Amino acid sequence: MAEKRNNYTLIGMPGAGKSTIGVLLAKALGYEFIDTDLVIQKKEGKLLKEIIAQAGNDGFKKIEENVNAEIQAQQAVIAPGGSAIYSGKAMNHFKDIGTVIYLKLSYPTVKKRLGNLKARGVVLEQGQTLYDLYCERTPLYEKYADITVKLDNLSIGDSLEKVLENL
Repeated sequence: MAEKRNNYTLIGMPGAGKSTIGVLLAKALGYEFIDTDLVIQKKEGKLLKEIIAQAGNDGFKKIEENVNAEIQAQQAVIAPGGSAIYSGKAMNHFKDIGTVIYLKLSYPTVKKRLGNLKARGVVLEQGQTLYDLYCERTPLYEKYADITVKLDNLSIGDSLEKVLENL
């Protein structure tokens, strides 16, 4: 088994900056960057929204769980999709291979940052609002986080600094 703490997995709501901050964090640390949504798209040969349209939310979550639970990395910053936290199997794997960092935003900030949810490949159940999703996911992010970093009202550069200070 690899050294436990040499990867960092970023979790948080869509729009929290997992991909953007992840790339910058990887550069700052000299690490590899892995966006698991891109890994899923490459493996399936389709865009996320196409996978969700064809497999449904549950089918997508199963594909996502399998990809996330199989990520093998050393010295990497990993950015899984926001729904990764529904899978205990995947989240326990991320905790086994490194440190999980929750990029925390208040609901008003999430709402302001997100445009079209469907275009972003956000998994919403029938009739579910963004607020419902936020309330459903927040306890899960808190459950799995080793480190929580509050990013409200911070620029990308300041967000990166704050994450680095917390490592």
